[in-house]
Amino acid sequence: MFPQLETERLRLRELTVNDAERVLACFSNELVIRYYGQDKMTRVEEAKDIIHFFARNFHEKRGVRWGIERKETNELIGTIGLNALVMKHKRAEVGYELHPDYWGLGYASESLASVLSYGFKQQLELTRIGAVVYLENEASSRLLLNQGFQREGILRSYMCQNGKPHDAYLYSLINGNG
Repeated sequence: MFPQLETERLRLRELTVNDAERVLACFSNELVIRYYGQDKMTRVEEAKDIIHFFARNFHEKRGVRWGIERKETNELIGTIGLNALVMKHKRAEVGYELHPDYWGLGYASESLASVLSYGFKQQLELTRIGAVVYLENEASSRLLLNQGFQREGILRSYMCQNGKPHDAYLYSLINGNG
């Protein structure tokens, strides 16, 4: 059973192929993918493929990826999830993206807080949640630091995008109950 999370303004829910157009709107946007470590999507089939990939990860207990939906409009504005989930070691990595129309409105912070609560307390009882962020992605770094993450170091040439290697910061948040 896929876990649905709710915040004051948002519903974090399972993605379906019906969301493919909105997923494509995010992953085809240059502003979204410039720090994502992924090539730009150009076709709705690619969005459907990534939705199926997220579903497989959930069923194989390797991650959970939610669609971020505004309650007010039922519009999908991005995704957020726990990736590289390893229950044996009680760790995962968080990843997220929002369509630029919704940047600066607190939605990323609101959805991240909910996912952290799910990962640490509600369900998974993780010990560590990490994040990997391009050095240039100041907004994402700020978001993580504001949520209590600590910068652990730099991963040199860690991600390639458009054939070019990029350095990335490694962040972590440790469960205070662990």
